[in-house]
Amino acid sequence: MRGVETVLFLVVVATVVATFARRLRIPAPSLLVVVGVVVGLLPGVPAVQVTPEVISLIVLPPLLFAAGEELPWRDLRAVGRPVAVLSVGLVLLSAAAVIGTAVLVTPLPVGMAFVLGAVLASTDPVAVTALARRLALPPRVQALIQAESLFNDATSLLLFRVALFLAVAGGAASWGRTVGEFAVLAGGGVAIGVVTAIGAFLIRRRTEDPVLETVISLVTPYAGYVVAESIGGSGVTAVVVASVLLGTQAERLTTARIRLQVGAVNQTVVFLLESVVFGLIGLQLPALVRRVAGGGAWWLLQALAIAATLVVARLLLVFVLSALRQRRVDGRLSWQVPAVISWAGARGVVPLAAALSLPVSTLDGSALPARDLVLLLTTAVIVLTLVVQGFTLAPLVRRAGIALDPADLRTEYGAARRKLAEAGLSHLDHLAETESAPEFAVDRLRTSWQTRLDRVQDEDETGDPMRGIDYRALRRELIDVEAAELARLFEAGEITDGTRRRIQRVLDLEHAGLED
Repeated sequence: MRGVETVLFLVVVATVVATFARRLRIPAPSLLVVVGVVVGLLPGVPAVQVTPEVISLIVLPPLLFAAGEELPWRDLRAVGRPVAVLSVGLVLLSAAAVIGTAVLVTPLPVGMAFVLGAVLASTDPVAVTALARRLALPPRVQALIQAESLFNDATSLLLFRVALFLAVAGGAASWGRTVGEFAVLAGGGVAIGVVTAIGAFLIRRRTEDPVLETVISLVTPYAGYVVAESIGGSGVTAVVVASVLLGTQAERLTTARIRLQVGAVNQTVVFLLESVVFGLIGLQLPALVRRVAGGGAWWLLQALAIAATLVVARLLLVFVLSALRQRRVDGRLSWQVPAVISWAGARGVVPLAAALSLPVSTLDGSALPARDLVLLLTTAVIVLTLVVQGFTLAPLVRRAGIALDPADLRTEYGAARRKLAEAGLSHLDHLAETESAPEFAVDRLRTSWQTRLDRVQDEDETGDPMRGIDYRALRRELIDVEAAELARLFEAGEITDGTRRRIQRVLDLEHAGLED
């Protein structure tokens, strides 16, 4: 199966899988991985070879950028301290635990066990964001889970480079070199990320063409990643920093019309790339098993032991840190939040990219020992975490009782809309008092805004959102009538195609604004 055919096949499969995943209320990435494994097991399906460039250079930057943009700066500041502890301490603990387990249960030499531990040490931002996107988690818990997965890569990449040096060169790593490399990795990535964000901000502020704005938005993560990697910094860190900074300025960058278009394009790109990468992970596993394991089942037991080690190490550290904090704050201990945070530690795209980048030979020209086994175990652990934790994370959140109540979210939404309408009416009163706008325009707008306020208040008082739904359904029906009349005018030759397209876009925007 050639590359283009594979991608097209995965996109078609992903579309079908996403439809069923929404109906079944299960995470699409987990279902995609399962489907990929099943397809890979079918007789006659060719082996799928994934190159590191496809993952690290093509797929990873835009997915990281999208994950970073979803992280609010306000919530990130609130969880800064625990994120820093987890991004360093948990990565080191996880790597050490995996090294010990790999030495005990696998034939890997110590150097390659170190490589495997470094590869699997950090959670994956793409997988974690994709799994958590559909959960109604409290803001701080959501921010903590996403921020940890975004910012722990500098530590894991440093460990990976040190481990790779030991495995490939066979030498000993010095503390001075290690500290210097960490400074270049983290500092260079942060610096390039800031520069990328500033450059993109300055360009986009001066751009009013939706097409150019979309192109700049798509190019930004690739630019930050490539420049950071070219100077020896962390491309992952650069993309994350740039995305978080630009995410705080989203409303200042462009107009509402351009934001709608850019958002639609970005959502499409993210869907396609997530579909391809999670499908590839599933497809690759059977081929690796046939090539490395030769049909034996020992690899599965080893992968299960390593995955369990990662879960236990994460549970221990998160629960210990949570217990210390809870005792210091109110003296009460609870398991709900630590359990959800511990279970949201899926591995995914970043570990796969690291494993694929392993060289095939050492500096003396000999083959790198057990390279295929490291790749097999990495892929197997990724599949296990995506499937097991992916399918069970939502039930755990419900069992823990920390998910936001849909009724509370509706109340918050209604209260916010009411305050917005009241602010608009207050401004209209100011315009009327100062006579700074025509009286007929103020009166018409006041009637419209008062109607909006009355509708929101009626929903709040009756507790029945069906009244608002009935209004929106009627308004959408009127828009459909207007759209039919627009089509008649065009078919009759009374308006040009340019006029038809402009009016149709206005109707589409109004129709979209009436949807939940």
